[in-house]
Amino acid sequence: MNILKIWDSEYPWDVRAEKVMRSLTAGGHDVHLVARNRRGDPVREELPEATVHRLQPWSVLGETLDAASQFPAFVNPRWAMQMLRVGRRTSAEAILVRDLPLAPTAVWAGRRLGVPAVMDMAENYPAMIRDIWLDGRQGPLDFLIRNPKLVAQVERWALDRLDHVIVVVEESGERLVELGMEPQRVSVVSNTPWPDRIPSKEELSRAPEGNGALRMVYLGLLEKPRGLDAVLAGMRMLMDRGLAVHLDVIGGGRDGDALEAEAARLKLVDATTFHGVLPYEEALDVFKRVDIGLVPHLAVESWNTTIPNKLFDYMSHGLPVITSDAKPAARIVRDVGAGVVFISDDASDFAEAVEKVAPEEARSEMGRRGRDAVQDRYNWEKEADRLLETMDEVVVRFREEGAR
Repeated sequence: MNILKIWDSEYPWDVRAEKVMRSLTAGGHDVHLVARNRRGDPVREELPEATVHRLQPWSVLGETLDAASQFPAFVNPRWAMQMLRVGRRTSAEAILVRDLPLAPTAVWAGRRLGVPAVMDMAENYPAMIRDIWLDGRQGPLDFLIRNPKLVAQVERWALDRLDHVIVVVEESGERLVELGMEPQRVSVVSNTPWPDRIPSKEELSRAPEGNGALRMVYLGLLEKPRGLDAVLAGMRMLMDRGLAVHLDVIGGGRDGDALEAEAARLKLVDATTFHGVLPYEEALDVFKRVDIGLVPHLAVESWNTTIPNKLFDYMSHGLPVITSDAKPAARIVRDVGAGVVFISDDASDFAEAVEKVAPEEARSEMGRRGRDAVQDRYNWEKEADRLLETMDEVVVRFREEGAR
């Protein structure tokens, strides 16, 4: 089958996009990826997982206007024409679009190509946009392109017309069914790691920094809804009680400076290391020097309906997990026994969770349970099978319904 994959940013790289395309290619499909191109990369590139067809830069516009014209708005003529061109040239038999921003355009292209349009919904986009507005962080253009009411209306329009939606967690699928989607048009393909990226027991040997502090790591975007304010406040409580702790923060984001300032205000400069954005392999290397993985996301709708990659990354590396009570992560950690759940945005409860995980015996047992669960259950080999089955079923159903 020829599959047209739509990714609204530059490629490489995105961990989920790579996993999806590698699995489709390994399953015998030809994958062609349409991607953004603000960096001026080659417009066509052959990669092991897919052939990449990047937007052609319009140099006459200048760098700034060209980048703006590539913005993945819900309806963008540049993206629409590229989808049609690549879809026709490759005889596409299905479209697989990542997330909501380009889903309406993918529906439009699918109808003109006569193929099903499937969305890979990695996140609850309307809820994420509401979080931005509730924090008062919207810019002037957000009133048009990231307006929560408009985004919700676009999602409902798209859901009524998409042939299938792939979600990353059961709670997300339940939300779509509540919005009126038929259960048979929703499948779960989660954010789990490749089996070959699960480190061996020998590779899991810890390399302590030598200062005796209990080291924790957070990997991800630095934004208020990620709950790091409560982590910093909880660390201050723990240190005041005499427990030495250290936090490694890997990632960047709009609230990075504010979080560093908060760490300084709480006199945690020596107890925090802000690494910035690191290559994926370097980020995983930090895991060898820490004791606990953190998923402190606020238990709001967006995090109650998605699951972060880092949860399974921590578990695969034998790290016990401290997570907030955001539903999907809390459910998995409790079910597996891979860590401790604390009340979202509650610094005191976070501090108590750290004290529960602090004993070495407890950490070792929780880490073992998490790693075993990834090896046996939460790994991409199983998700890939569901992905391939889903795409085959969608195309067969689309053709059967068209023949009636």
